[in-house]
Amino acid sequence: MGSVLVALAVVAFISVPVWLPKLPGGDASLIKYEREIRRLRWDFGLPMPSEPDLANLPERLKSAGVAEGAPVLIRIFKSEFELELWMQRDGVYRLFATYPICRWSGVLGPKLQQGDGQAPEGFYTVDSSALNPNSRWYRSFNLGYPNAFDRAHGRTGSLIMVHGGCASIGCFAMTNAQMQEIWQLVTGALSGGQKRFQVQVFPFRMSPDRMAKHANSPQIDFWKTLKAGNDLFEASKLPPKVAVCGGKYQFEPGQKGSVGADSIDDKCTSEGAKS
Repeated sequence: MGSVLVALAVVAFISVPVWLPKLPGGDASLIKYEREIRRLRWDFGLPMPSEPDLANLPERLKSAGVAEGAPVLIRIFKSEFELELWMQRDGVYRLFATYPICRWSGVLGPKLQQGDGQAPEGFYTVDSSALNPNSRWYRSFNLGYPNAFDRAHGRTGSLIMVHGGCASIGCFAMTNAQMQEIWQLVTGALSGGQKRFQVQVFPFRMSPDRMAKHANSPQIDFWKTLKAGNDLFEASKLPPKVAVCGGKYQFEPGQKGSVGADSIDDKCTSEGAKS
C-alpha cells in the first residue's frame, strides 16, 4: 500500500511547477528536474509522460497509413527528452510516434571525448551491423559515433547507443517497452530493404526562438550547422544528403523516395568544394 501511495504522490508531482522555469540555470535546471522525475517514474513502473499507446501498435500503424517494414528515420531532441520515429509513406516521411526519452547524460552540446559522459549531437546512420538484440540494456543499436565529422574534429568515444533500461553514460535510454516497439520498427525497415536509416540528434528543437536564446553559447556555430540540416528536413520531410567536407557538415536536399541510406563520409561534392 505504501508504494502505491508513493507512486500516486509522484504522479501528482510530475507536472512542471510554474516556478521552475524561473530558477537560475535555465535549461540546465529544467533538464535536471526532468531527469529526476523520469527516474522516479521508472523506479515506480509508471509510464513516461505523453507515451504512445504501446499496446496498440497494429492499430496505430493502420491509422497512420504505414506498415511494419516501411523505411524509418529517427530524430532526437535532447532538451525536450524526445525521440521521434518517422516512417515513409508516398515517398516522404511522416511522423509516426514521439517517444519520451527516459534518460540521457551530460549537457547540451556535442560529445568530445571518451569518458566525458556526453550524449552526442549530429547526423548519423545505422545499419543492421549496429543492432544488438542481446544488449545488457534490453536491446540497443549503435549510433555510429564518432562519424566522419566527429573524427575530423578529433572527437573520441565509442558504443554510443539507443537502448532500453533507463540508464545512460552518453547514450539515449528508453524504457524497455518503448525500446521493444522502436526495435520492431527499425529491424522491420532494415529487413524490408532499407540499407541504413538516418538518426538526427539535436540539442533542442531548432526554432528561431531557441537559437536566439542560445546565441551566446560557445556551441552556436555548430548548432547553426545542424540547423541547416534540420531545416532541409523540416521543409521537405525528406532525409537530407549529408557529407563532411573540410571538417564541416555539408547538406543537400533529399530526393522524393529517398530513404536516407547513404553513409556519411568525408567527401566534398562540387557544391561543398565551392563553399
